[in-house]
Amino acid sequence: MEQENYKLIVTIVSRGKSAKVLNIARQAGAVGGTILSGHGASVRLMLGISIEPEKDIVLSLMEESKVTTVVDALEKGMMLNEPNRGIAFVISLDQVVGLYQE
Repeated sequence: MEQENYKLIVTIVSRGKSAKVLNIARQAGAVGGTILSGHGASVRLMLGISIEPEKDIVLSLMEESKVTTVVDALEKGMMLNEPNRGIAFVISLDQVVGLYQE
């Protein structure tokens, strides 16, 4: 059995935006995703109170052939080229185990 090449798309957005990320990714061909909670490293002061931004981190594992379509859809749908909208990046994977394929 030939090993499919997989990549991981990591999308980091403001807390509460992960459902939109997943919907856009699914419409572009992704099967699912994993949502993690995180905190931004940038701390802002407002009226002497420090505010630590809360983030959603969406992990989407998929075949290499679908990655460009999904990233393009995320870029447009989440307006990632606008300031403070989020970031998405792709990580190449050497091995993937535990995936069920029909």
